[in-house]
Amino acid sequence: MTAPDQNRPTTLSDGVVDWLTNGTSGERFVDNIFAEMCIRLQQAGIPLKRSTMHVRIQHPQWLGAAFMWLDGMREAKISRVDFDVLERSEFIGSPVSEMLDGASELRENLEGDPSLGRRHAVYDEMRAKGLTDYVAWPLHHTLGKRHLVTFATDRPGGFDDAHLVALKNVLPVLALVSEIRVKNRLARTLLETYVGSHAGELILAGATRRGTGTTVRAAIMICDLRDFTKISDNWPRDDVIDLLNDYFDAMSEPIARHGGEILKFIGDGLLAIFPLSGPGACANLLRAVTEARQAMAALNERNNGTGRAPLNYGIGVHVGDVMYGNIGSSSRLDFTVIGPAVNMASRLEALTKQLGRPVLLSRAFAELVEREFELEHVGKYEVRGFSDPIELFAFHG
Repeated sequence: MTAPDQNRPTTLSDGVVDWLTNGTSGERFVDNIFAEMCIRLQQAGIPLKRSTMHVRIQHPQWLGAAFMWLDGMREAKISRVDFDVLERSEFIGSPVSEMLDGASELRENLEGDPSLGRRHAVYDEMRAKGLTDYVAWPLHHTLGKRHLVTFATDRPGGFDDAHLVALKNVLPVLALVSEIRVKNRLARTLLETYVGSHAGELILAGATRRGTGTTVRAAIMICDLRDFTKISDNWPRDDVIDLLNDYFDAMSEPIARHGGEILKFIGDGLLAIFPLSGPGACANLLRAVTEARQAMAALNERNNGTGRAPLNYGIGVHVGDVMYGNIGSSSRLDFTVIGPAVNMASRLEALTKQLGRPVLLSRAFAELVEREFELEHVGKYEVRGFSDPIELFAFHG
């Protein structure tokens, strides 16, 4: 291991570097570290008035995130960046654009004649706020991933050489510290995206051993799209993918909004639970169903304008105890729910087509919501896999 260079000249930011290295292990969020770093740079004598950090992330909805700190702020402002930003004027010709294209440093004298400098709205905004100097550098993460950090001042004459050396001194450690937090957030985001927020938290907390789990009492909802095989056989592939995404948006967003958790998508179906530990879980499930049906009606109306046939679906709902945990092979696990209650919800969904009711509820579930919602008593029916007929109710939302 190479010994530290004892002859390295000291800089204004040495204390900040030491803090980044040794004092941030207990801080989970990179935006808090970034804001505290900026404050400490000020305290070290660097005339910092504005700083930003831009990172690209792997997320189904966002291309990246930007953190902005301004003089006097205790916390950084976080902005999410849409995928289509690459085609917008706020990005084209911006410092972020130049940096991602390979620039190793950007320096802009904001006191000089604007017509002689770079042309972009962000420079005009900084001039209007009295800033005099701006510098941006890449923030290098592993495997060639390239992000960006910027600093600006209102000091007459801008940053001097000692300020710039001190700011550059923090970059390597900031890169390491930020990469750890960004990857932690990435792991959390991917788990939330693929297994759901609650299951993701459990997995991050260490619930990764096969066969481990817990018993949860929950309302279970299973939804399935009708005639999907015919659609997938006759429609172009990209149209089928668009259709499924629109359908899942219509169904999923109300579920998340009302406290449910989607555990998995199964082809053209989904499985969601509303744990009864949450207040009003069963009522919230029906509120989600109501909004989902309204969203599906709106989707069908839009599709009708393009000549597409309406989409039909079935929803089965039951309540009971489920085993919630890790199931699978030694090398590939699924965090899901199993048990007779899940089987019952699946059987009810299958009966929706036979009985001509899009939403069927079991008696056990209906008893928990019948005072709040109008239900139609359908009768008792044999359900495959269960010995006794099951009393069913329809919900029309």
